[in-house]
Amino acid sequence: MADKSGKWSENRGMSRLRDFWNSLVGKKMIMAVTGVILTLFVLGHLVGNLLVFAGPKPFNDYSHFLKHQVIEILWIVRIVLLLSLVLHVVASIQVSLANRRARPVSYAVKENIETTYAARTMVWSGPVIFLYVVYHLMMFTFLTTGPGLSPTDAYRNVVLSFRVPAISGIYVFAMVLLGLHLYHGAWSMLQTLGAGTPRYHPARRAAAPVFATAITLGYTLLPRAGLVGWVS
Repeated sequence: MADKSGKWSENRGMSRLRDFWNSLVGKKMIMAVTGVILTLFVLGHLVGNLLVFAGPKPFNDYSHFLKHQVIEILWIVRIVLLLSLVLHVVASIQVSLANRRARPVSYAVKENIETTYAARTMVWSGPVIFLYVVYHLMMFTFLTTGPGLSPTDAYRNVVLSFRVPAISGIYVFAMVLLGLHLYHGAWSMLQTLGAGTPRYHPARRAAAPVFATAITLGYTLLPRAGLVGWVS
């Protein structure tokens, strides 16, 4: 009897989880939560990257600490980030398709109400950013491409890479797309998580562009520093 009761409870829990995932509200909530996780990583990664301005030793010590001292935690973080990324991408695609199905006929006059260029590029900016992340990992984590291939001198790898105009240009382009993605993503995330009422509208309107601009400027500071010789 206990086994049947336990199995019934498990099936009921799975059914609720399935219903949550299949609902549009559930998908938007998953996008918001995974967006928070990914955004926290973006912030943490930026803080770590800016250590390059402290010089070779602090930056290499930071890199060594991540690779050798907290390797178990690092792999847990990677798994959480990968799962969050997959859920975020799948949910965003399904929400986009659902929205298109709800509007099968294009408007004669398209009104962009509470939307921006960033919002209209979310569908393709996400995949482009994902492709850049793969390229970025190949260059700085797996060391399979790029001018810097030292497994011990991460500082040298960064400096040599950003001295190449093409690499810096691709990086800046990807970070601008990331900024646009974060701008609309932060706006939508706050709305989904309960800050969508008119009371919070001014705060959302002010916070989203400031946050996205700060992240973009922070990340694009690295390639600019490499090109002009601020780090060497």
